Amino acid sequence: MNIVKFAFSLFGINTYVVVDPATKKCAVIDPGMMEKEEEDAMVRFIERNGLEITHIINTHLHVDHAVGVKFVKEKWGAPLLAHKADEPLGERLLQQARMFGLGAMVEPVTIDSYLKDNEIINIGEGELKVLCVPGHSPGSIALYDKEGGYVITGDALFAGSVGRTDLEGGDTATLLRSIREKLMALPDSTAVYPGHGPATTIGREKASNPFL
Repeated sequence: MNIVKFAFSLFGINTYVVVDPATKKCAVIDPGMMEKEEEDAMVRFIERNGLEITHIINTHLHVDHAVGVKFVKEKWGAPLLAHKADEPLGERLLQQARMFGLGAMVEPVTIDSYLKDNEIINIGEGELKVLCVPGHSPGSIALYDKEGGYVITGDALFAGSVGRTDLEGGDTATLLRSIREKLMALPDSTAVYPGHGPATTIGREKASNPFL
């Protein structure tokens, strides 16, 4: 499947749209649009390409990754998929937002379908495999497209870094174990699309990530 990146909001969040070109069905991953201009950019992209959003998928439910869920749900009626362990974060999205002075812009989000480790999400004729990578948050997941040769890692793994663990539910030992067991087991050529910052590869992170 094809993957398109949008960089949204004051958080510098990477929102991805994963598209099956054969059917034009797609999923929005970590909707982080906050301003009307960002919402309009997503609408233009979806409409210009004649796409159908079948899923919203969150790698985790910290506010920067979920602030746009309400907009996408209301605009396109797509269900939200995420791990059950992050449900309390979704319920407390408003409290999270208030830490950044954004309380008036955010509402709690409800998970419509719980994701499990190794579950396959069908998007048209394409597939994303769920990899549970807790540590940054209790329910953090990554999404692996084997055929496309890439993995969307949320805030678990970055180019040259790993996710912070000082937020609610974070745990450094758990995060590093998740990365080594789930992400570093992927082929070295696998492209890594993180929740913030530039893309990298599994091989590059194996060789040079100072946290691993």
